Amino acid sequence: MSLDPKHTDLLAVCNVRGISWELVAREAQRAGSISGLLRGEVHEKSGVADAANRLLEASGGILDDHRSWVQEQHERAERAGARLVTVLDDDYPMNLRVIFNLPPFIYVLGSLVEADSRSVAVVGTRTPSAEGVSKAARMARLLAERGVTVVSGLAKGVDASAHAGCLEAGGRTVAVMGTGILNRYPKENTALADRIAAQGALISQFWPDAPPRSHNFPMRNVVTSGISQGTVVIEASSTSGAKMQARLAIEHGKLVFLLDSLVMNQPWARDYVARHGRRIVVVRSVDDVIDHLRSAEQVDELTSQRRQLAFDLA
Repeated sequence: MSLDPKHTDLLAVCNVRGISWELVAREAQRAGSISGLLRGEVHEKSGVADAANRLLEASGGILDDHRSWVQEQHERAERAGARLVTVLDDDYPMNLRVIFNLPPFIYVLGSLVEADSRSVAVVGTRTPSAEGVSKAARMARLLAERGVTVVSGLAKGVDASAHAGCLEAGGRTVAVMGTGILNRYPKENTALADRIAAQGALISQFWPDAPPRSHNFPMRNVVTSGISQGTVVIEASSTSGAKMQARLAIEHGKLVFLLDSLVMNQPWARDYVARHGRRIVVVRSVDDVIDHLRSAEQVDELTSQRRQLAFDLA
């Protein structure tokens, strides 16, 4: 199925080399379309906004080429069963919509449902101890049994254990990918990815055929944090991407749940508790997570309030 004009324009602008996707998402969401940005009407006053106008002015003559390219990409994703969701759409995930660095679009393989807004990211190292593997699976299983959607990043180690634990409990899980929706990374998690798509969703903020690149994974962490109400860190060193996601969650105004064993063993976790006490919850049981979660209806109301405030300030 062909993209409609508003989605075609949104993706075409994203394909302009050097443009800030975060700016595109904020402007499109604020204005309800991408037409203002195409005319050089930018609400935001910033260096990236000025750069976007220069880039769009310089690429005006080849925007039709960008439109043709994104249409081809979209058709490939659609043939694989993936669905496009953008900031212009009402079904864009509610938790993700309110962060400042949201992606302008995602591709979804599987299904996202309103109840997924009651979700928690469960993350950690790619090289966990046997105890870490067990704790990740147990946390995910207990969350699933309480009706919480478990989000993670489809990586080896803690992520894979969290997804698997949720699936085994019959729960919903969402995998945020560091590749395009047409790729699977790492390859050993291909079968797991297929199970997730059948019982939840795979989502990607990248072009459908994007390969794994080093800069993709910090971007993946942004979405993993953003689409969740909070992040549970199971086991992670000071250089782990899970520590980065904990920082992102704090920046997003989300809660960070640190296992008590992690706080005991990792100086960075103790430092987070000391410096960000209001945003940190030390977890001794799954109830320490459950007690801090909002219902889907509460998330919807809060999202509506934040969106209205953004429009009022624009």
